[in-house]
Amino acid sequence: MISFARLLLRRVILLVTLLACVFVAVDLLPGSTAHAVLGREAAPEQIAAKERELGLDRPLAVRFWQWISGVATGDFGRTARGRPVNDLLVEKFPPTLLLGGLALAVTVLASLALGAWWATRPGSVAARVLQPTTTTAVAVPEFVIATVLILVFALALGWLPAVTITGRSGMPAGPEMLVLPVFALALPQIGWNTRVVRAALSDAALAPHVESAVLDGLSSRTVLVRHVLPFALPTIVASFATTVGMLLGGALVVETVFNYPGLGAVLAGSVADRDTSVVAAVVALSGVVIMVVLAVADGIRTWSLRGRR
Repeated sequence: MISFARLLLRRVILLVTLLACVFVAVDLLPGSTAHAVLGREAAPEQIAAKERELGLDRPLAVRFWQWISGVATGDFGRTARGRPVNDLLVEKFPPTLLLGGLALAVTVLASLALGAWWATRPGSVAARVLQPTTTTAVAVPEFVIATVLILVFALALGWLPAVTITGRSGMPAGPEMLVLPVFALALPQIGWNTRVVRAALSDAALAPHVESAVLDGLSSRTVLVRHVLPFALPTIVASFATTVGMLLGGALVVETVFNYPGLGAVLAGSVADRDTSVVAAVVALSGVVIMVVLAVADGIRTWSLRGRR
């Protein structure tokens, strides 16, 4: 319990430090928040009044302290244009969570299947294909994959839409709108996690108890599920937990390419406006999600290692 509390405290401190860095980075961007909100035709006195209204005339450290104090009570403040940041997050975060959740599900299922196939048949044709394919998938950025998917499946074949149409609920109007964004986001992570699953299973298969299970005449499926996978589980879970952060970061890029109604457009607009509160709120929300996933991964790892010490 003490070690878990210390780990949680370290992660909270790391998140707060990251948010402070976000404040500094946005403050160093060229341009002015007041200019971005009021436009180029605004008079100097209007700019000065807007800066006082937004608190931009105060020191950066003071602004960060006031913002982080509000976050501790669940208030992310207001955007530079006067809208509550909480309302913006409530509206835009569910679509991003849906996109990331579907991409994670596809990544987990595909990686486990491909990694297990690769580990149990290392000399097969499929293994020789997976070696370069997974390397390529890892190396290619999400926006390049998204562009290729649009060219092939939307423009050339006409099977799927190239952009996302939003329904009245603020979510994609149909499931077909999610196919290309999900795969554009998931393919690089499938490449990486397939290699991790394959390596973890191959290492676990060398354990003495696995050899004993094989000599006892157990089927290859039983050996894999009951004797190999539990020993490989900590490494696999840690990789999937890390993938969550990669998916959230990649989702912001993919959403922009597909005009997806999530946090991607919000973040791009807030950076253009130098709106520190919105940028920091998106980072904070993403950080909390990643912390929760890491905590779950730590629990699964502790459970899988029970009885080995």
